[in-house]
Amino acid sequence: MRAGNPGPFTLSGTNSWIVGRDPAYVIDPGPALDQHLAALLAEIGRRGGAAAILLTHGHEDHRELAARLSEETGAPVAGAGGDAALALADGSAIGPLTAIATPGHASDHLAFLAGTVCFCGDLVLGAGSVFIPPEPGALAAYMASLERLRGLDLELIAPGHGPLVTDPRAKLEEYRAHRLDRERRLIEALADGLREERELLDRVWSEVPQELRPAAAATLAAHLDKLAGEGRLPPLS
Repeated sequence: MRAGNPGPFTLSGTNSWIVGRDPAYVIDPGPALDQHLAALLAEIGRRGGAAAILLTHGHEDHRELAARLSEETGAPVAGAGGDAALALADGSAIGPLTAIATPGHASDHLAFLAGTVCFCGDLVLGAGSVFIPPEPGALAAYMASLERLRGLDLELIAPGHGPLVTDPRAKLEEYRAHRLDRERRLIEALADGLREERELLDRVWSEVPQELRPAAAATLAAHLDKLAGEGRLPPLS
């Protein structure tokens, strides 16, 4: 169920997923929009109530409605963040779902498996690429999370934004190749002597529109952190 919060980072809106019935499990209730809350409550009612509200991560566009939905349904909020009533970690089972730790986009990020279907939050999007914050180890963790999903036998990925991914293997390889290509281009730019943020963005993120330039700058910092952690970063001065 898609929330009405489209934008440059949310694409057509945040996807909330409802799994099973008698009872159901809600994944990422989304932003605090009254219309979205009403739609979720109606569907939860048709499915015999909710047992738990699961969060893939703590970003507001995924979790903002969690407390209100919990009050309305009586279902506890579950996730890896500190405000969850039920703490989940890698391997935690809750109803038909199993949590998988997938840090990178956020340090508390989880994906949820139901058989061969993965509800992946913002690890993978139905279109475009994922924002990686300029936090120590974030990009390295993100790449490891992609590899972990590549090791699973998935038939479907249900992302936090955008359409369903019907070819998980191809999408995960696309995401991995995208990051490695960006890294290769950044290494080439550094080898050519480019050091200023502006010139690195002009060379390596040249296709990014102006409104997404700050996000590109943050991702540049994440790439530089990864290269530094691997001992592959040349002097920046």
